[in-house]
Amino acid sequence: MATDYISPKPDKPIPKDTELAAEVIRNKINSLYMAEAKEKTEPNAELEENEVERLQHLSRHQRYMRELINSGKSQAEIQTAWHIYYVGLSDDQKHQVWQEFYSNQKAVEQAAEKTKPPSKKSEKKVGQRTVDQVKKQIYKSVNSGGKLKAKHHFQSIFFGLGIGSFAVIILLFGFFNERIIAPFITPSRNVTSTPIISGSGSVANSTPTIIIPKINVEIPVVYDQSSIDESAIETSLESGVVHYATTSSPGEQGNTVIFGHSSNNILNKGKYKFAFVLLNRLQVGDTFTLTKDGKRYVYQIYERKIVKPTEVSVLGPTGKTATVTLITCDPPGTSINRLVVIGEQISPSPSTNVASTAIKSNQTPTVVPSNSQSLWQRIKALIS
Repeated sequence: MATDYISPKPDKPIPKDTELAAEVIRNKINSLYMAEAKEKTEPNAELEENEVERLQHLSRHQRYMRELINSGKSQAEIQTAWHIYYVGLSDDQKHQVWQEFYSNQKAVEQAAEKTKPPSKKSEKKVGQRTVDQVKKQIYKSVNSGGKLKAKHHFQSIFFGLGIGSFAVIILLFGFFNERIIAPFITPSRNVTSTPIISGSGSVANSTPTIIIPKINVEIPVVYDQSSIDESAIETSLESGVVHYATTSSPGEQGNTVIFGHSSNNILNKGKYKFAFVLLNRLQVGDTFTLTKDGKRYVYQIYERKIVKPTEVSVLGPTGKTATVTLITCDPPGTSINRLVVIGEQISPSPSTNVASTAIKSNQTPTVVPSNSQSLWQRIKALIS
């Protein structure tokens, strides 16, 4: 039931102008309420029923609705009776009905919202901030008005420079390793002062070795590799320099072929990867020694040349009675060409050599064996 508003009596008389202004405002508010009540139909009877059933303290209008509910009438009859009742109300009472209706609907919605399960679209809290607030903060820190800030441009530049510098460092490392460090690496520091030229009865160390005094080399020679497959030779090169299986051996007639690494890549396996890195310093007239089966054989260089990897003729006879061909890759650390150094046996006399015992192979080599992969080749392999 609507209650009349009673204004408190002022302690002092209210000025006439103020009283008139207040009256205008009150009339305006009342006219708005009356217009709202006239334009709208009465609240839906079913909604009113739901509100009446929920409430404990009822107004006169709500008590009337309860009586209709308990009267046993049908829903249509209740709707008709409620319509007649509403039409007969004064404008103030209609306004009161609507105010009650709005107030109770708001209370129902608030109660439903409390019991409603969390929506997928509802914002999850991150500490004291919502996900949306975090997103906005991140976006604001990265983007300002759709334009990158100066610091973002600098960050991109520094990132690019960092990647570029890393690539340059890798390339410089490879160059420094192959051109600066390697020439100062001596493959062996254990070369003895034993005379190069010795008698035919001279006895050597039982371990097969190659000795090249000019470049300070004294390295084991692997004679037991029976395969000419390049991967097998690569494996044996980790233990020294390798005798090519289809060629003669020292003390025999024919051409003995010895392969050695010139790899300047310190990442390659084996401690003999620098065996022949300085082989290009040898000149015609220089000598070197091979020891095998307790005997020492001395050779004098008479030819040196650079050939393509496909020139496999360097693996065959040389036209001399007893020779040794030393082969490595050139330039050092690459597989572009092959450096071939050929020496003729000068001690003991090659006339005492026996026939070649080289094995026969069904394989026909197409390329001369090479170094293991260089640093650049390894990087290319990783990229591809």
